Amino acid sequence: MTEVALVPDTAPRPPAVILQLLEKLGVPCHIRPDHPALAASRRVQAALLDDAVGALLVLFPQNQLLDLNRLAELTGRKLTAVKPERMERMLSKHSLGVLPGLPPLTSSPCLYDERLLQEPSLLVESGQPGVLLEIGSEHYKSILLAKASAARFGEPLASIRPNLDRPDDDRAEITQAVQAFTARRIQQRLEETIEIPPLPETAQKIIKLRVDPDATVDDITGVVETDPALAAQVVSWAASPYYAAPGKIRSVEDAIVRVLGFDLVINLALGLALGKTLSLPKDQPQQATPYWQQAIYTAAIIEGLTRAMPRAQRPEAGLTYLAGLLHNFGYLVLAHVFPPHFSLICRHLEVNPHLGTGYIEQHLLGITREQIGAWLMRFWDMPEELATALRFQHDPSYDGAHAAYPNLVCLAVNLLRSRGIGSGPQHELPDELFERLGLTRDKAEDALDKVLQAEAALRELASQFNHPH
Repeated sequence: MTEVALVPDTAPRPPAVILQLLEKLGVPCHIRPDHPALAASRRVQAALLDDAVGALLVLFPQNQLLDLNRLAELTGRKLTAVKPERMERMLSKHSLGVLPGLPPLTSSPCLYDERLLQEPSLLVESGQPGVLLEIGSEHYKSILLAKASAARFGEPLASIRPNLDRPDDDRAEITQAVQAFTARRIQQRLEETIEIPPLPETAQKIIKLRVDPDATVDDITGVVETDPALAAQVVSWAASPYYAAPGKIRSVEDAIVRVLGFDLVINLALGLALGKTLSLPKDQPQQATPYWQQAIYTAAIIEGLTRAMPRAQRPEAGLTYLAGLLHNFGYLVLAHVFPPHFSLICRHLEVNPHLGTGYIEQHLLGITREQIGAWLMRFWDMPEELATALRFQHDPSYDGAHAAYPNLVCLAVNLLRSRGIGSGPQHELPDELFERLGLTRDKAEDALDKVLQAEAALRELASQFNHPH
């Protein structure tokens, strides 16, 4: 029944348990290597959800967003993604790497979006990453969905349009999103205005030094020493295994002169000072890379990528590092501005791993973390390069003003995802992105390898941010 002739011997194969199951049920299928060009409307996304009543397998095409609110209206249940440990147990029981959209496998009740069957054939995860099963919709419906229920709960992505390229509308859209929530008064009333904390005094002083051509090491040492937490952080940073400095670091000045250098300390101190204004949200999506770990890794990769660029094309290294450190700052702002809805965003991120955050935030809030993060950078009078880096980091074709900054963030985030750090779908980056940065794909991979060789030391650095002194 199963068509395997097209697959060379060396290619990864579907797990035996899956092929046996389809054989037993009499479901013919073709084995297909995964490829980014395969249509999302044919790809079956499987989400295993649960609540106090039990588990539910939900199937929908990848050109949709799974809307948990609509699901709650349909089922009268408050379903969320099953805990990673439980999913892990279930997959390892069958020696699978990913969850296939095959209801007979899980023995849970199944609900599918009826628009899934609009395509003549479907592409289903086989359980082996990178290998898909192509199954005719008729067989899929009559055999695999025989006991399942149909409904409409997905939101077509075509109807969700994140604002990727109109930064002039950001302010109006943010205000509109806040007012919409205020009007609905969901769970708790949000204030009429966006309550953003003022820029901390230390950060204000550091920004003045950043733009002062005559600033000296003494000036930055003075600012850092007046903030005891920051001073402790800079010293322990310089003493970390990542920098492998010879001898003991005795003072802030020592840390700056001998190890870190003026630029790096200015940008680190600024990143730290801004990070302290907004605390990390207590809630986060399951299996998310911790916030500061993601930030430090991204900044370190960008530092390496900037160094690998041809000298004449290189943007300001300190600023690209800072763009990496703050690239996801909009996440903290969303959690701060929309606290009751932030948990809802987290639950939707868990059940829509095939989507970038922009679709989910646009659907639930009407704005994205990139818009609100860039808006705040401008509100705080941070350099325009930073606002641009945050705003266009998901647009690999951006080539407007200060393009190197968002292009570097886009490249760094995608490189890290390819090694399992950070969440969200991986995208094939266009050659033009590398050309604009004067980098080859090999050079970019080399920069990534160099940073990841020091992964334990980097993790140690990131943990200092999570538990400030």
